[in-house]
Amino acid sequence: MVRLLVVLAALCAASPAAAQCRLALILALDVSSSVDGREDRLQRDGLAGALLSPEIVAAFLETPETPVALAVYEWSGRYQQHRILDWTVMDSRAAILGAAEAIGGSTRSFSEFPTAVGYAIGHAATVFRDGPDCLFRTLDLSGDGVNNEGFGPLLAYRHFPLDDVTVNGLAIGGAAQGDKDLFEFFRNDVIKGPGAFVEIARNYDDFERAMRRKLLRELRARVIGELDGADTRG
Repeated sequence: MVRLLVVLAALCAASPAAAQCRLALILALDVSSSVDGREDRLQRDGLAGALLSPEIVAAFLETPETPVALAVYEWSGRYQQHRILDWTVMDSRAAILGAAEAIGGSTRSFSEFPTAVGYAIGHAATVFRDGPDCLFRTLDLSGDGVNNEGFGPLLAYRHFPLDDVTVNGLAIGGAAQGDKDLFEFFRNDVIKGPGAFVEIARNYDDFERAMRRKLLRELRARVIGELDGADTRG
């Protein structure tokens, strides 16, 4: 109830256009060359399954008068970004089911390109430009590797209009001993904004669980305490 009151108070102070939705959420999926066909399918099916889990459906529909708008794209090299799901207002079970079916039924557009994280983040600015004017905006970027093509995330934040966007990360494999650099990269270079955090999937088999956990944190009503800074605990 306290969280709901905080959101309603913020909406009352917002412009009428912004008050139409509480969150514009983009999910960005890694389809770089380090992701094989099985892992790509686990990613798509895992996201679709997470969206249909009862707790996520309930979180989407928590405040039906101020719904969440969702868009999804895949990314890899400098110019390899492809929209999987256009902006969809997740204001009903039918809308959520439709989004899950679109994601689960999609196939990757690219498979042989490197990991251009900065370009993937910069692309979000274009997607947000095409989306609704919600109270909050969040980019949720998943990946299994550090930037190895083109400019990095920090340069992207300097040159793209993402100042009011919170960026969270899902580091796939970031819990393994050999992948500490991946977690550090997400923590130090990728995440940005109030309450930003890194979620960890042990591997692609763990992707759905990690995505479900991350979505719960992103969809809950925001509280004033989250404005203090970034939370990097996975």
